[in-house]
Amino acid sequence: MDLKSLIQRIPKAELHLHIEGTLEPEMMMALAHRNRIKLRYASVDEIRDAYDFSDLQTFLDIYYAGAQVLREKQDFYDLTSAYLKRAAEDNVRHVEIFFDPQTHTERDVDFATVIDGIHRALQDGQSQLGITFRLIMCFLRHLSASDALATLEEALPFKDKIHAVGLDSSEVGHPPSRFVHVFDRARKEGFLTVAHAGEEGPPSYIWEALDLLKVERVDHGVRCLEDLLLVARLADEQIPLTVCPLSNVKLRVFDTLEQHNLKLLLQHGLCATINSDDPAYFGGYIGENYLRAQRALNLSEADIHTLTRNAFNASFLSDADKQRHIVDLDRAMISF
Repeated sequence: MDLKSLIQRIPKAELHLHIEGTLEPEMMMALAHRNRIKLRYASVDEIRDAYDFSDLQTFLDIYYAGAQVLREKQDFYDLTSAYLKRAAEDNVRHVEIFFDPQTHTERDVDFATVIDGIHRALQDGQSQLGITFRLIMCFLRHLSASDALATLEEALPFKDKIHAVGLDSSEVGHPPSRFVHVFDRARKEGFLTVAHAGEEGPPSYIWEALDLLKVERVDHGVRCLEDLLLVARLADEQIPLTVCPLSNVKLRVFDTLEQHNLKLLLQHGLCATINSDDPAYFGGYIGENYLRAQRALNLSEADIHTLTRNAFNASFLSDADKQRHIVDLDRAMISF
């Protein structure tokens, strides 16, 4: 059996997935028609042609434009359900999904509409596909901290559905330190915390995420290698990095996948994982990220095992559930 077959068969966890970023052009057009929304694109092909990004911001421009087709609870259900069915094809057993309520509430879509549609699809995915889940609410860092705090207050009636809070959107010029009060309040309410840091932003943003926001995981974090003291801390504390290889190339963090530092992260003893980020926009779901990273970086069977094991260990599952998945993973590796 070759490594492609191994990657396909092993159980996986995905920890860095923006549900709005799974909006495929076909669904964007279908929902626009269903909701009588006029897009600036005349066809699916025209949408795909727009997926040529020069940086994070040029991606976000189309990302937010596409999100306007999401209006009703059924839209969010259909979006999430489609992702879960696709994840099942890659043998994903557990997902930790980001959603951006501010993207929708600023369009006068009720918070309840967003979360109820997503959560119901996640519940159905668990019962029908066997994919367990955690839901992470992200604050948009290009908006104000007071806006984030208002969103947190709006989320409190839905605490039973939300496991953690995160920080995403345009990184450069929007350091984690702006959101200390919001994250302090979130932790007091019982939420775990994660944050995007060190994608386009400098290593100092990773330090801030760790020391000020007290995050459990760093989303992306690939620029950590510019700061050896930071690398030592990440390795010593085994703080997970949710790395997204195809996303990093699509957004020009790295010019080519062969230049990606994923293998170096492993060689430094860091708890790196592989994820797909916004797969509809970046050209591949999690299986494709594993496969193309393996080919470009000559990842070994042991590397694949480590990356996959790291993801289960880095998840917000219980220790017993983590161990159950890892046993299944180890068995799949042994049989290879």
